[in-house]
Amino acid sequence: MTSVQKYTIELVTFDIAGTTLEDKNMIENAFSKAFETHSIPATYQELVPFRGSAKRPIIEEMIRRHRPDGTPELVEATMATFQECLFAAIRADAKPVPGAEGTFDWLRERGIKIGITTGLDSPTKNLVLETLGWGPDVIDVAVCSDEVPASRPAPWMIFRAMEAVDVQEATRVMAVGDTPRDLQAGARAGCGGIVGVLSGSHDAVSLGRYRHTHIIPSVADLPVLMDNEFACP
Repeated sequence: MTSVQKYTIELVTFDIAGTTLEDKNMIENAFSKAFETHSIPATYQELVPFRGSAKRPIIEEMIRRHRPDGTPELVEATMATFQECLFAAIRADAKPVPGAEGTFDWLRERGIKIGITTGLDSPTKNLVLETLGWGPDVIDVAVCSDEVPASRPAPWMIFRAMEAVDVQEATRVMAVGDTPRDLQAGARAGCGGIVGVLSGSHDAVSLGRYRHTHIIPSVADLPVLMDNEFACP
């Protein structure tokens, strides 16, 4: 019987929106509706640098910029509208990035742990996983921004995922995402693989400005990359 190829990576952490979940502007549309509803004249371009980070601080920052009269109640109301719109979009239209589930299967067959790290909060993360059918038989650990002291570009979500599956060396972790903040978090964690994907909000030029080990079209291309670059000699 042929033995399974071993790899230098023991855990791969994936972002959700734009990386493993098809990016259909769900999050931007939810922000736009929430800002319109509550008279906050923020623009799409203002949101781009925040892609991949926690959502409540984005709302707080846009209110600070555009509504100096803003109150904590305005933050809560805007957040509620944002979540309502996003939940509706997820239930209606959430689909995995083509090839994502095949990549998950490939990793599991080789004993490589699968983690999700996301700037979404716990209720939204749970809804995505439930809608896509990604239970414990698919995902080993899922960590979101409200479960750690700070969201990306801080490395805490990656460290929390490592702790959960008992991977003790960051060099044996690969962080995969579609935003600069995903790459920054992987770099700050000291990950052995820091992989940008082009299936989401940023192109190769914008991702390439940040420390990374590889940039690939999508997570569907990850098995080939790992066979070529991360298989044990």
